[in-house]
Amino acid sequence: MNIGHFLTKRANREPNVEAIFDVASDRRFSFKQLDERSNKTANALTAAGVGPGDRVGLLLMNSVEFVETFFGVAKLGAINVPLNFRLVADELEFILKDSGTSVLVFSQEFAEVCAELKSRGDKTDITHWIQVGGTASDGTVDYDEFVGGASDADVTAGGADDDHVFIMYTSGTTGLPKGVIHSHNTVMWSILTGTATLDFRLQDRFLNSLPLFHVGALNPVLANVYAGGTTVLMRAFDPTESWRLISEEKINSTLMVPAMLQFMQATYDADAYDLSTLRWVLSGAAPVPVSLIEAYAALGVEIHQVYGLTETCGPGCVIIGEDATTKVGSTGRAFFHGDVRVVREDGTDCDPGESGEILLSGPNNMVGYWNRPEATAESIVDGWLHTGDAGVLDDDGYLTIVDRIKDMLISGGENVYPAELENVLLSHENIADAGVIGVPSQKWGESPLAVVVTNGEVAAEDIISFCDGKLAPYKRIKVVEFVEAIPRNPSGKILKRVLREQYESVQLD
Repeated sequence: MNIGHFLTKRANREPNVEAIFDVASDRRFSFKQLDERSNKTANALTAAGVGPGDRVGLLLMNSVEFVETFFGVAKLGAINVPLNFRLVADELEFILKDSGTSVLVFSQEFAEVCAELKSRGDKTDITHWIQVGGTASDGTVDYDEFVGGASDADVTAGGADDDHVFIMYTSGTTGLPKGVIHSHNTVMWSILTGTATLDFRLQDRFLNSLPLFHVGALNPVLANVYAGGTTVLMRAFDPTESWRLISEEKINSTLMVPAMLQFMQATYDADAYDLSTLRWVLSGAAPVPVSLIEAYAALGVEIHQVYGLTETCGPGCVIIGEDATTKVGSTGRAFFHGDVRVVREDGTDCDPGESGEILLSGPNNMVGYWNRPEATAESIVDGWLHTGDAGVLDDDGYLTIVDRIKDMLISGGENVYPAELENVLLSHENIADAGVIGVPSQKWGESPLAVVVTNGEVAAEDIISFCDGKLAPYKRIKVVEFVEAIPRNPSGKILKRVLREQYESVQLD
């Protein structure tokens, strides 16, 4: 079983169905055309000496080239290494060296950072630099020329089943990133559990605007190939453009992190956009504010909160259908082929309503961390992935995400989860975004500090009083700081480490 050959099988079954619409370049490709393009990429890489197990880096904007390269690399049994294009040269150097990447396919937008990497000589193991778009510099091969003369004949798989298919580095919110390894089998099970749980249909149209180096964006592309759906691929997120595409391209489903939904809510025009084809919107990466779920429900749009990790190749838990409103705020139950537990520090199961660490099991769990056997052993114990996230199960087995365990603060001996406070803050009409951290307090040990982005006039004391009656007194926000933007990683998670560094000098009596 080779993930790359999923594309081949879909091309054989539905050759003329549209596989992808690359919005930025206004290019549309059927499954047959996309499969042929991925074969050309695979054959060109093979001719360049790339073989099973070799690592190929993808430093690419969202584009058909990303998708066809990913499938081509998978077909020949090599290993994809999707790269966060927002990283600087030093960060990329670490990942490239750590993974042993030997081929780098990159967009012209990143020619400068690649030139910097190239100048560092043997600090990376890259032997082939392949540029998509623009004019390739010395030592770099133009992508179209690289694949232009290659055969579009199908490729005999050089890897399958438990062989590795991609290494995706975690965002590194707490330090150096770790490479999460997924095999053809773990990816297949991720697709199977996703399509067995969510309402994917043949010739559905899915809008994708999150960067493809993130598993939450990559997974739906793979699921669409498996289910025969069309990926409408944006180069980057734009709220107004997203509404236009939902209306004009007859989008059936999409994935947006909460911050993106906030931006879209602010630009919605009921007279301009037709939402009649939109069945569901997945939202994850951070707890979805209840106020946001209710605002979209008023538009007739179901927000299905999803919980997952790079380590699970995406799926963990999800809430669907009428439960999205009757169990508002919950992220639902485990995906079809998975299980979820919430445990205490001693490993025993928590009672309903009791918070603890979320554990996930399923055949879509990662193989492990690249070159990190100790970290792997700490993360996966007896088949259960320890997520580091805190959650609560109710009597019906529905999970509510509380926060990252490491982000929890202890005020007066009581556990305080910043996500709960952020949820309350975001229900204020003049707060566009918010992040909460703990700062030292002589009296309480730690106290909550709120960092907020406003969309109207509001004073710090008004924000603090707004929370009265909505939060227990020990959770009371003590300090409010106003900023232009909350630092987030590409998947939408607040970079609490950055906030803590910015306000490390704040101490309260």
